[in-house]
Amino acid sequence: MKKVMISLLAVVLTFAFSSAEAKSDHEKSLPPGLQKKVARGDSLPPGWQKKLAVGEKLDRQVYDSADLVFPVDDQGIITIKVEGKVLRLIKESLDIVEILQ
Repeated sequence: MKKVMISLLAVVLTFAFSSAEAKSDHEKSLPPGLQKKVARGDSLPPGWQKKLAVGEKLDRQVYDSADLVFPVDDQGIITIKVEGKVLRLIKESLDIVEILQ
């Protein structure tokens, strides 16, 4: 009985971790050309700028190139400046919670 339970637990955990690693549309990274553009400090095209909206997930490369405005507060919120806009986002998930400019 213990072997069956352990096997079942292993299958469940394997499935849980594999589905957790799948990326949603909001978590996809920038295409290579846009990554280079951001790394140079150039602005994103208008289509990608529109993704800077409350509820959206900020791309990691964009976050890495942003300027820190205010460090992480006690709620896990960080304030950064990117593309001329000041954003407040959850540091761990990069979910945008507020756009100030």
